[in-house]
Amino acid sequence: MDRTTTEKPAGEHPAPAGPGTGARPGEPLGARSGGTLGGRSGTLGGRSGAAVGLWGRAEQQDFRSRVRGTLLGSALGDAFGAPLADLPLDAVREAHGPQGLTEPAPAYGRRGTVTAATQLTLFTVDGLIRAHVRRDTGAWHPPTDIHRAHLRWAATQHDWGPDERRKDNGWLARQEWLYARRGPARACMTGFADDVLGTLDRPKNPTARDAAAATRSAPFGLLVGWDPALVLQLATECAAQSHGHPAAYLSAGAFAVIVHGLTRGDSLDAAIQRTLGLLGARPGHQNVTDALQRAVAAVPQGPPTPEAVASVTAGEDPDGGGGAEDALAVAVYCALVAEDVAHGLRLAVNHGGDSTAAGALCGALLGALHGETALPGAWLADLEGRATLLEIADDFALEMTQGPTLHGPAVPASGWPARYPVG
Repeated sequence: MDRTTTEKPAGEHPAPAGPGTGARPGEPLGARSGGTLGGRSGTLGGRSGAAVGLWGRAEQQDFRSRVRGTLLGSALGDAFGAPLADLPLDAVREAHGPQGLTEPAPAYGRRGTVTAATQLTLFTVDGLIRAHVRRDTGAWHPPTDIHRAHLRWAATQHDWGPDERRKDNGWLARQEWLYARRGPARACMTGFADDVLGTLDRPKNPTARDAAAATRSAPFGLLVGWDPALVLQLATECAAQSHGHPAAYLSAGAFAVIVHGLTRGDSLDAAIQRTLGLLGARPGHQNVTDALQRAVAAVPQGPPTPEAVASVTAGEDPDGGGGAEDALAVAVYCALVAEDVAHGLRLAVNHGGDSTAAGALCGALLGALHGETALPGAWLADLEGRATLLEIADDFALEMTQGPTLHGPAVPASGWPARYPVG
């Protein structure tokens, strides 16, 4: 699919930095820049966007566990919240008892069924892998690869099944279970209805402020070798491809930066504080900054209850909140007070707001913080698409830690470029 973009030459293919590479966990690993992605200033393809380091076996295993935890945790929260979508708290309690929903329940026909949030997250990972593969061609513009990936998702919402005539599908778009419409946000459908690339200067759907862009943004936080400021830049640019309200795209960026800190070994508190510092320089940040501060301030105020969860939201006032920033605040608060993953997810979905988004965001945070082994096994057993999620999580970890051995001019022919074709 053709579109006019400016793709800059790639720099040297750097090895992503991981734990034990000489930088303290959570400290910036590359040059800080607020420049446009793909440009020579603050380029993500060269050494200024990622530190060069060596991955030991323990570091690779820890990273893979956090990648798996993030993607599976997000999907678990998404599926757990799906039966409660659009239900006020009174209706949740009437349907499921005074404690609300405590175990997975059917949505879309069975337990563990995911929504468009998980579908889009999968395609975001696919786009990030292809962006790294594309550096072999001498071009580097990640927002374009992410946009192309989301266009492939949009095709799944219209087509009956995989179209074998599409040579750019790769393996992910051939998964038949993805060809189901699961409550996609209107802004996603209209934002990816054509080949026009939305940007921060000219975003798609400038009034769209729901959390759909944020729920697909966890994968940006898994780019552990990148500077946090560049993670924020990439996530916001890609969110603006469908959600043009600052509260929506900055919530997506803030969420990605928090995941980024957790994946690199930060505490949740430290990751939030770093995110607040980066947000402060962004126009239109106040609603998102206020939401994160409400989440942190609510923690010492008493035991976590649905009422405490509701207290961190700004409500439905269009000028005061009720959109992506509220879902982010709920997710952050629930992750901060969670006794374990299941407890955090129960809090996140039983509050009468956007249960699906809050569940997905909270699940990703807890998965990045604790890794895959902390996720409730009985819930994972019923999770739709678990094999696909694991496969693409492991592919992402391979690309980030061993990319130069998988593809490139000096690498013998392999199946990797066929799995992730760049055209």
